[in-house]
Amino acid sequence: MIKSSLLGGCVAAAMILAPGAAFAQDAQAALEARIAQLEAELNSLKSEVVAARTQQAAQQQDIIRLETRPAPPPPVQQAAAPSDGFRIGDHTVKFGGFVKVDASASNYSGGDPANGDALREFHIPGSIPIGGADEDTATDFNARQTRFWLTTDGLVGGHKVGTRLEMDFQTLPGTADQRTTSPANPALRRAFVTIDNWLIGQEWTNFQNTAVLPESADFIGAAEGTVFARQVQVRYTRGPFSISVENPETTVTPFTGGARIIADDSSLPDFTARYAVARPWGDLQFAGLLRQLKYQNPATDIDSTATGWGLSASTKIKVGAKDDLRLMVTGGEGIGRYVGLNFSNDAVLDASGELDAIGVVAGFAAYRHVWAPGWRSSLIWSAQKVDNDTSVTGLAVNRSAQSIHANLIWSPVTAFDVGAELMFADREIESGASGDMTRLILFAKYGF
Repeated sequence: MIKSSLLGGCVAAAMILAPGAAFAQDAQAALEARIAQLEAELNSLKSEVVAARTQQAAQQQDIIRLETRPAPPPPVQQAAAPSDGFRIGDHTVKFGGFVKVDASASNYSGGDPANGDALREFHIPGSIPIGGADEDTATDFNARQTRFWLTTDGLVGGHKVGTRLEMDFQTLPGTADQRTTSPANPALRRAFVTIDNWLIGQEWTNFQNTAVLPESADFIGAAEGTVFARQVQVRYTRGPFSISVENPETTVTPFTGGARIIADDSSLPDFTARYAVARPWGDLQFAGLLRQLKYQNPATDIDSTATGWGLSASTKIKVGAKDDLRLMVTGGEGIGRYVGLNFSNDAVLDASGELDAIGVVAGFAAYRHVWAPGWRSSLIWSAQKVDNDTSVTGLAVNRSAQSIHANLIWSPVTAFDVGAELMFADREIESGASGDMTRLILFAKYGF
């Protein structure tokens, strides 16, 4: 009885405990699964830590290598780009020019010109001495071709307005001389204002083409054969065509010869017209001049007027990649002061006191060759022939002049030129007498 009761109790207890045991087993399994998950996460975290430490160690090594590497040289300081002028109000203002120093050795067959004569500094065809005694070579130094200019450019009220002021020192000396300070007075070259297509002021004559002037150590170079004048004018330009009215002046040879008369009696300005053509092979220009020649002298009862006219053609032709050929030919009557630095006068007075225009033909040819970068040469020939009526001009007036130049110019740095030029020039008058000049020029020039 007791055993049966005990057995029944055990069975009852087993029945009561069975669900609890099952629950415990489930909890144990969940716990073990959680532990396994935590271990997996921990192992993953350890792997990330190891990778991070490895990367950090590599970075430390890179830092060490960079710190022990020699420091790179400091960057080269580039010069600041020069400013193109500066602003004042509505205008851009620019200043520039050049310093030029010449040394020349000259021999004159007809006697040396006086010290201080402009011929000793640059070639003036009409001043070559005739009839004097040949002397030893004369050496001269000067810096009087030094030049400076100031320009402005801007828009004012919708109009393009510009100005230019340019000066050099090609005038008579000041109060001292070459014994002490070798002075030179500043002289006005160009001074004008431009408003759209108009130019008003002192500028190269519209009858001239400065673009074809040969490169020369001399102030002008092809002096006999070129149109050369600067004067006050009013010019209008539209495309390739330009016209102008310019300052009149008449130079006169007295009857049968004598000192030049510079008349200031003209009542009409000189008129010019020019047409320019640009082509791939080069440039071509045609120019014309029409003027009144006039001279009045109440003391001798002279009051005469004549007409002067001239035509000029000029060109610069490209030869190969860098060379060029420059040509000019000019002819007319009564244009003497425009050609060859007034080698011939404009007109001559006849026996009755009337003006007779003097005919002139002039020209030059120049070939410029580039030997190598910075090295070039020009070979120049220039000439003028005057058609005088010797019955009224006499035999002491200029008949002809010519010159030949050969130079070598080197530019070792930008805007700096040094060079040498050998030239031979002669002048002949109507009597047949002549004189010549041989000159060697050395020069240095820096533009800024």
